[in-house]
Amino acid sequence: VKMNSENLLKRIDDRGVYYLTINRPHVMNAFDENLIKDLNDVFLELAINKEIRMLVLTGEGKAFSAGGDLDWMRRMSDVSHSENSKDSMKLAEMLYNLDTLPFPTIAVVNGAAFGGGVGLVAACDIAIGNNYSKFSLSEVRLGLIPSVISPYVVKAIGQRNSRYLFLTSAPISSKEAYHIGLLNDYTESENLNDLLEKQLKNILKGGPKALKASKELISFVDGKVIDEEVMAETAKRIADARSSDEGKEGIDAFLQKRKPNWQDKDK
Repeated sequence: VKMNSENLLKRIDDRGVYYLTINRPHVMNAFDENLIKDLNDVFLELAINKEIRMLVLTGEGKAFSAGGDLDWMRRMSDVSHSENSKDSMKLAEMLYNLDTLPFPTIAVVNGAAFGGGVGLVAACDIAIGNNYSKFSLSEVRLGLIPSVISPYVVKAIGQRNSRYLFLTSAPISSKEAYHIGLLNDYTESENLNDLLEKQLKNILKGGPKALKASKELISFVDGKVIDEEVMAETAKRIADARSSDEGKEGIDAFLQKRKPNWQDKDK
């Protein structure tokens, strides 16, 4: 099923994988207020769509996303401080809604990801790239800071690597992005679809509710001291999973050496 707007190409396959492609190749898929709104609308719709098992996010043409559109940033530099804050909050909400989608998300970094484009990559659960993937956080060279994307970038790559990238604006390759944890895997350009398919197959073997609960679990435990409250909550969550229909089906299927009911039997 294809449903296209000017800024976005959308497709869903029969497995419930939703492919979302940023379609502004003439500006290296940079975003302005319209693209931010379009992306946010899609994420809000997907969050309540029970048919969707996964999101794949990529860019049309040779770039993933060059971050903020310069025309948009120029317009924003001329408006009031409160208008600027309101505008930036829309970007913050869009990234938050991507980060908290209740199913796995994969960024397929098919080329350059700069500035806010790195934020999109970091807000996805998994990121894969090719030999054309390049990453740069060059905001300070424009007298700006990578502020709204920073919570996701710092979580993805840690404080030390963030200091290096934020302060030097140095562009890094897929290999370097892989070593600092921004990419989970990368390959030659012609093999990128095969690498994506491998990740999709791995994820689709997981129970849909277990995948959602795993994302929520990571959010809950991240940064917390391991105390009685955390121990009790994690014990409760595994008890909930074991006693759920999905948990029972998964264990039965394993013991009976068959595929669980959420997996395609013919694959």
